[in-house]
Amino acid sequence: MSYLTTTINVYKEAAETPQVGLCCTTTPVWQLPGLTMPQKMLDMNYGCGSTVNPRDLVNDPRIVYVGVGGGMELLQFAYFSRQPQGVVGVDIVDEMLQASRENMKLAEELNPWFRSEFVSLRKGDALHLPLEDSSMDIAAQNCLFNIFKHEELTKAIREMYRVLKPRGRLVLSDPTCEQRIPVSLQNDERLRALCLSGALPLQEYLALITSVGFGTVEVRAKRPYRILDPGHYDTPELLYIESVEVCAIKDPMPGDGPCIFTGKTAIYFGSDAYFDDEKGHVLMYNQPLAVCDKTAANLQALGRNDIFISPSTWFYDGGGCC
Repeated sequence: MSYLTTTINVYKEAAETPQVGLCCTTTPVWQLPGLTMPQKMLDMNYGCGSTVNPRDLVNDPRIVYVGVGGGMELLQFAYFSRQPQGVVGVDIVDEMLQASRENMKLAEELNPWFRSEFVSLRKGDALHLPLEDSSMDIAAQNCLFNIFKHEELTKAIREMYRVLKPRGRLVLSDPTCEQRIPVSLQNDERLRALCLSGALPLQEYLALITSVGFGTVEVRAKRPYRILDPGHYDTPELLYIESVEVCAIKDPMPGDGPCIFTGKTAIYFGSDAYFDDEKGHVLMYNQPLAVCDKTAANLQALGRNDIFISPSTWFYDGGGCC
């Protein structure tokens, strides 16, 4: 696992000297009433999306965030969980933990509501989380899991599942790539550490998440992220990498497989007031209903000419049939 050693070194350097643009995304930084972000936190925003969604963060949740970066998302999570140790930040890089600890002091000076005790920073790694079973409401990581190879990635997802309470939510942001990345790039330790060469196809990524038991998965966003071109990288073709934001819910696994929402919608436009598939899905006349991919496929299989199924929008933010 020498690529993990390289990763630690990359982020040790990034902690000691903030590297603006180490990771970048089109996702804007949340602007929340009464929240002022220290500039150093913004400079150390080493993610490829966002894992903070107010819809998840109700009733003072307990949150674990793995790979703390400069602490930006820790502070955002603490905004919704203002209690001692309401947010637990886990990182294997001592320098990153120290930088985040210092940034929390800056955040205290800028935000009268915030106290550093809201955030507990702990040494640990994604494969061995220093937390009890079923103890957290939210588990999150941003642009970390793509660094792992298959066996470690599966173990990291399983660890997140372990620490979540029933109905708890795993919120992730990672690069994905529909093309197969050449083995030479996959084995380039620095490129993997920089979140460039470990990207999986989205369906493979989702399959790993559901394989550990998550019964519901929401694809909340998919955005352009990076290009690896033959002029600068060892690839015979241009590789297009996207960043994806996903929420996996620790629901019981349905007997017919997980519900994965990718932004598909069903619309009934027949002669009746509604259509009932007698499987728990009622489509009102000409009213869109968000459906999971499994339900969309089942409706299409009926062969009706009065039900429209939209393509995946790769944006889903709650509601719907399942």
